[in-house]
Amino acid sequence: MNRTLGGRLRLALFLGGVGLHRLAAYRLDFLLGSGAFLVRVGLQTVTVGVVFSHVPAVAGWSYHQVLFLLGCALLPRGLDHLFTDQLWELSRKLIQRGEFYRYLIRPVNPLFALLSERFFHPDGIGELLVGLVLVLWSGAELGLDPTALQWALAPLLVVAGALIHFSVKLFFASLSFWTVTSMPALQTVTQVSEFAGYPLDLYHASLRTLLTWVLPFAFTSYAPAVYLLHDDTGLLRWLPAVTGLSLLAALALWRRGLSRYEMTGS
Repeated sequence: MNRTLGGRLRLALFLGGVGLHRLAAYRLDFLLGSGAFLVRVGLQTVTVGVVFSHVPAVAGWSYHQVLFLLGCALLPRGLDHLFTDQLWELSRKLIQRGEFYRYLIRPVNPLFALLSERFFHPDGIGELLVGLVLVLWSGAELGLDPTALQWALAPLLVVAGALIHFSVKLFFASLSFWTVTSMPALQTVTQVSEFAGYPLDLYHASLRTLLTWVLPFAFTSYAPAVYLLHDDTGLLRWLPAVTGLSLLAALALWRRGLSRYEMTGS
């Protein structure tokens, strides 16, 4: 088995194609899933519009600034969704049903083997496209003129945000090695992440702390948005450290759980 980066990339593309073919085979489920995503994002956008039809600004944020923030939240979420959706299956049933063993007998890294079963999830593509449209349209309405540095950093901010989403998801999915299923915890954390699509200034200090330093979703949307909108680097300077520590914590728990699973003889 070719273990080089090129070999892994070719394998990822192949497996992603297989996953898409499998999803497309169940067309009704595919359409319902895509429709549910569009309804969810549509409701978020409509809700923002309804609020701003009554007030000119919320916590100092204008209508187009909030849409810009929402777009910033969708981009890293979509990139994460594109490659790591299979972690939901780990949290839901793979340990409970004794199906996880199959990732240990494949000649590739178990985490790569797990994730590769659902690469290129269509919902992730949808989130990326809608997020990009919201960012570009609201940015144009706001008359944003990013500097060369901001243009260069923008893709890196999306990647860093996706890594944070991945880290939090991996951390809570890995709890299933001890709890058999960690689906309720992962669902709760995902619902909390929805708060990051709106200005942190709206929330109580305790919730702001939770979203910034405990479950660091503020770094996936709010920190990049205020940097691009106002050139405010107050939170952004912490982004490399938060991303790195989130990854280290998640991978450490994953390896601990993997070692525990192997020792049981499962």
